Amino acid sequence: MRVKCILCDQVDNISATSLLAKQLRKRRVQSYMCTECRERIEKRTEERKATGNFILYREKKKDDYI
Repeated sequence: MRVKCILCDQVDNISATSLLAKQLRKRRVQSYMCTECRERIEKRTEERKATGNFILYREKKKDDYI
């Protein structure tokens, strides 16, 4: 299966029977990112976390018991 990275437009071949290929076929909205782009984003995110200016906004969970 041929897939295209959303950031660098690099075309990769992945196995048609792999879990990633199945997920991409099932959910068309889900996008593919190559390993180089994924590693680059992960590295830069870790650098931003180390500065202390990185804020991760998460949804607050409510504990409603009826």
